[in-house]
Amino acid sequence: MKYLIRAIVLGIVGYIVGVWLTLAIRGGSPTDEVAVVFGFILALIGWLAGIGGIEAFGRQWIGKTPEVSTARGWQRYFQFTVDHKVIGIQYGVTLLGVLLIGGFSAMIMRIELASPGMSIVDLEEFNKLVSMHGILMVAVAVAGIIGAFGNYIIPIQIGAADMAFPRLNALSYWLVPPVAIGLLSAPLLGSFSAGWTAYAPLSVGGDSGQILFNMAIITFGLSSILGGLNIIVTVITMRAPGMTWGRLPIFTWAGFATALLAFTVTQFFAAALVLITMDRVAGTDFFGPDVGTGILYEHIFWFYSHPAVYIMVLPGFGVILEIATAFSRKPLFAYKAVVGSLLTIVGLSVVVWAHHMFTSGMADFLQAPFMILTEAISIPTGVIFLSIIGTLWQGKLWFRTPLVIAFGWLFNFLIGGITGIFLADVATDIFLHDTYFVVAHFHYTIVGGSIFALLAAFFYWFPKITGRMYNDKLGIIFAVSVTVLFNTTFLPLFWVGINGMNRRVGDYPQAYESANKFASVSALLLGSTFLLFVGNIAWSAVAGPKAGSNPWNARTLEWQVSSPPSHHNFRSQPVIVGPPYDYGVPYVVFPDAEPAPEPDESGKEVLV
Repeated sequence: MKYLIRAIVLGIVGYIVGVWLTLAIRGGSPTDEVAVVFGFILALIGWLAGIGGIEAFGRQWIGKTPEVSTARGWQRYFQFTVDHKVIGIQYGVTLLGVLLIGGFSAMIMRIELASPGMSIVDLEEFNKLVSMHGILMVAVAVAGIIGAFGNYIIPIQIGAADMAFPRLNALSYWLVPPVAIGLLSAPLLGSFSAGWTAYAPLSVGGDSGQILFNMAIITFGLSSILGGLNIIVTVITMRAPGMTWGRLPIFTWAGFATALLAFTVTQFFAAALVLITMDRVAGTDFFGPDVGTGILYEHIFWFYSHPAVYIMVLPGFGVILEIATAFSRKPLFAYKAVVGSLLTIVGLSVVVWAHHMFTSGMADFLQAPFMILTEAISIPTGVIFLSIIGTLWQGKLWFRTPLVIAFGWLFNFLIGGITGIFLADVATDIFLHDTYFVVAHFHYTIVGGSIFALLAAFFYWFPKITGRMYNDKLGIIFAVSVTVLFNTTFLPLFWVGINGMNRRVGDYPQAYESANKFASVSALLLGSTFLLFVGNIAWSAVAGPKAGSNPWNARTLEWQVSSPPSHHNFRSQPVIVGPPYDYGVPYVVFPDAEPAPEPDESGKEVLV
């Protein structure tokens, strides 16, 4: 805990110093946005230095050997450690907490929307609540699977001892807590009300909480870029002998595709927010009516944020495909076609961004090309969907919690995909844009495609990570409940959207009350089901029955080692000798080798 305490102290000191220096140079108030910007930057530096950056990076800068702690106890989760498994758990627990906070804000919204008129918040507060909910849940969807399970599982699946850049991996995680702190502290400065998209010119004005939003999301973008780079290099350079590209597990392929997108497009959103920040604090006018206008911002924003949809969804594809083959006892159907589809989605996702802008006022001649390209991306997505169906078809299905959630994912993502085709059509989108039809579609795509897959991943890999088994009956009850209640919450929103109810507005005409009340009651019940999820996972992690190394009798490499895996994953170098999903055919052998190196008595592991 000493590192965490040091990080908090240095972070607070850094913020105070940043604000003080700003006031000393230019005067003003401690709540001026310029002071907040420099305070946040120095606070971030102090936080990273305190949590372990001094030892991991600073020592090398002065000519000494860098060191990181390799403690084995619970303290390792509160300090800078390079073990990819610890980092995966850190991501998972942190983002689960963010998920619960974001879900709680959604319940407040649905209470407000249960009846017309404003009852518990006013219109401005409702906009701020919607904005906070949106960005928290998008952050979970972006980093939940790839941060937690990508970090934990991918190195083991390819036969590696760790990530290619262990210190950068730790850095990418420890950038995340300041993001959450920055966002949740924004109400101290009036919060932000421009939505999670932060559209200009709305985000150029408004309360000063917007500046904390900007700084937090720029920081989150840096974390995403570093994490994507690490996965790319790890998969390319650290595969075990015999682990050819054609033998990679499909979750690793999905993580690799996601990392390509995260590494190449995240900087565009960060750049847009840097420009917004400059407009707010430096007197520039990038998005003014005589310069770029709000349309320029939308182009920059969506050039990242549509690929970001696939940063959220591609890891979910990998999770569901792994579960489908493991619980149907069949090889993955059309493995090569799925790999090709994942990479095709990566390519197409960066050329379809403007289908979000059909009503923005952009040039009319751009509408048809973007509509056609958007329809085209549904083809590789459909191939992956059909691969899941083909894998399950006539399989020996084993209905445990991960598979039940996977079936919920199939139903939800199917609805998200079909309704997305409506919104890809220019004429239909003009009618439905900014209605609750878009809200319902977005939730079926992102919650149905990413958050449901995140829940499935929790239940699938929980025995591997903890070495213990959860209560499967409670898990199935949760899986069925969350699927049913999710649909009873969002299906009515398609109806109110088709009938003209606008999104992001806290009040609405009386005609929509019945459907909204039904959705709100369902949403409150949906939120309450997560108490069952958290209780089951928390109790089982401490007192659940021992799981064994491979409770699912799965094929991929992470299931061929102990639960949880040893510090360096393997006691001898695995050699891959066959395809990953052909049951009855050998996949991996472990030749005799020296045990993996252990840290010295000081508890420090020397990095080179």
